[in-house]
Amino acid sequence: MNNKAYTEPVYLISAVAEILSIHPQTLRQYEREGFINPSRSNGKIRLYSQKDIDHIKYILTLTREFGINLAGVDLILQLNQKIKNIEKELDGYKEKFKNIDKYAVVPSAKALVVKKSSYDMIVFEE
Repeated sequence: MNNKAYTEPVYLISAVAEILSIHPQTLRQYEREGFINPSRSNGKIRLYSQKDIDHIKYILTLTREFGINLAGVDLILQLNQKIKNIEKELDGYKEKFKNIDKYAVVPSAKALVVKKSSYDMIVFEE
């Protein structure tokens, strides 16, 4: 979901706090912890998008339903970001090598083997 309405910052902190049944101070704490980064208006007022609200709901699920403390939430969010980065990198490899022969050797310090039928690959880097 990457449409403009989803990412447009339009909600004030008071509205988000009411929607999520939390205190505005919780949102400020999440911002201090680096879990969220709301946009700011010209007058420095925090503005949240629907994407921000969904992210906060995820954090609240981790803390309320699973009993994870904020240090655990931080670790989970970092790991989620690493997974996204790896998936993006893997997609780049798939795109780059989708039209090569069944087996290919890349002339460099790296070796790449691609199984054409399912795009399984093994990457060795030195």
